Amino acid sequence: MRSTGDFAPDLLPDNALGHAGELAMRDRYPTRYRWDENNLRAMMRPAITEPLARFIEAQPMFFIATASSDGHCDASFRGCETDSSGRPLPAIRVIGPNHLVFPDFSGNGLYNSLGNIAVNPHVGMLFIDFETQRRCRVNGIAKIERAGAEIKKVWPLAQAVVVVTVEQAFGNCQSRIPQMRFV
Repeated sequence: MRSTGDFAPDLLPDNALGHAGELAMRDRYPTRYRWDENNLRAMMRPAITEPLARFIEAQPMFFIATASSDGHCDASFRGCETDSSGRPLPAIRVIGPNHLVFPDFSGNGLYNSLGNIAVNPHVGMLFIDFETQRRCRVNGIAKIERAGAEIKKVWPLAQAVVVVTVEQAFGNCQSRIPQMRFV
């Protein structure tokens, strides 16, 4: 694999234009979009830019996709907690151009996401601003860590955190995002 400029070699898929399934679907269902090595790499960055970091951190929620070691998938909603005064805490933090961190709180005890991450660290994350009808995606490798003192300052009720190393970060098509306002 080769790298151009600030693009990491591991950002390139098996084929610079996508894997076999993606290529087959592009042939089967052609669109007006024509993807080549240059425009794909220009869209899918190996790091989070400053504007993208601000967008991600401004979201009160996000969705995460994980899969077991056998490929059985799970998608979860992740929302923010509130502090003792009712003030919302951040749902996620960008801790550098290549890393995100988000808390795991005690929930229903199934541990679908954490269990999947423990056996298959690949994750996909979707951030949507329904008011401005914008979204972005982050794909990466996740690891679970204990919530230490520094984390407890941000998320006092967190039992663990998930640290995601970014492999791809990119804005996503705005089509069909319903416009909604938070109440």
